[in-house]
Amino acid sequence: MSMIGEYLRVTTAELDRAVQAPDWALDVVEEVQDAEEESEPAPAEARHFSTYKTWDLLRFLLARADFPVNVIHGEEPFAEDEDWGYGPPRYLRSERVRLAAHVLRATPYDQLINSVDPADLIKAEVYPLGWDEQGSLERGRHWYDGLTQFFEAAAAADDSVLVWLD
Repeated sequence: MSMIGEYLRVTTAELDRAVQAPDWALDVVEEVQDAEEESEPAPAEARHFSTYKTWDLLRFLLARADFPVNVIHGEEPFAEDEDWGYGPPRYLRSERVRLAAHVLRATPYDQLINSVDPADLIKAEVYPLGWDEQGSLERGRHWYDGLTQFFEAAAAADDSVLVWLD
């Protein structure tokens, strides 16, 4: 089984309801995932986004860059008794989403991987393993770009974001 980084855009009202009724939130997640699986919207148009297995690479790179928002794990817990795959979900409020979107856009992927050696990833045991392969740092570029677009769209809509590992 793989660990996959997952995101869902929600309105303020939906966030309030999700915090009060995590089972309802999980139902919404599944409905949106099912609907978007067929239509495959671009990250800027999607309510659901996934960084797939690159979540830990992105975590590592963003931590090195002192990124001001925890876009990989979320910041505020809810449903602490729930397990959405690999632990409980968390969320980012709309103001944190706006900050994240701004800093993601201002931080190109090339800047994040500058001076990173694949040996650093191996030493840090970044998931998934296999960082010694040629061009392995490029694995994250597509997902970072998508994450940036997703957060920009969420920020423009004043949405919050649910975050979890599945």
